[in-house]
Amino acid sequence: MLTIKLVICDMAGTTVKDEREVEQCFFQAAEKTGLTASSEKVVAMMGLPKKLVFQALWHDQIGKDHPDYSANVETSFVAFKDVLETHYRTQPVTPTEGCLELFAWLKSQGIKIALTTGFYREVTDIILDRLGWNQGLNSEYIGSDASIIQASITPSEIFNNEGRPAPYMIQKAMYKLGIVDAKTVVSIGDTPADLESGFNANCLYSFGITNGTHTREQLAVYPNDGLFGSLREFQEKLSQF
Repeated sequence: MLTIKLVICDMAGTTVKDEREVEQCFFQAAEKTGLTASSEKVVAMMGLPKKLVFQALWHDQIGKDHPDYSANVETSFVAFKDVLETHYRTQPVTPTEGCLELFAWLKSQGIKIALTTGFYREVTDIILDRLGWNQGLNSEYIGSDASIIQASITPSEIFNNEGRPAPYMIQKAMYKLGIVDAKTVVSIGDTPADLESGFNANCLYSFGITNGTHTREQLAVYPNDGLFGSLREFQEKLSQF
């Protein structure tokens, strides 16, 4: 039987229900700041640090060498943060199908839970607070076996804000939770960047979930160890190990 010590879960689209709301926040910020953004381009970059998305979009529109590039990126990102934070403060925030059951089952098995995300720390804190998942976390966002989750990691805590597809958020969760062997870690998320980060961290498995931002057909073209329609299906798979 496999020994799994830690499950790394993405937030929006994986453990937090997202019916394309984050995508719409991008479009609102783009419209406010004169930026052209296609749905295909934005969806393709879901899971990445959010400022990186605006860097890519402005690069496509005016080029990185344009004198207004940096200022435009910052203006769009500030607008996005305002829209995004307002959304999560005012609109319903709910777990995805099977999420709470998965958390409870993992706890019963003595398996730790870490949440990683492309969100920056401030909006992540809003979501954790709305869901009550911040209970028991210390000032470094690390909990105990009794807390709902054992770690929350964002690009804000990584050098140069480097999030996915780099492995650093997964590796930081491992370090903070005292886990040294990546082959005892399983990762799951709803974007290509989630899948890639799991492989880059040398996780035992890097799984995808298809009830978030990407369909099964969209994720199937990327390397993966399996795709699931919900976290309930994912739990059923883990219980077979």
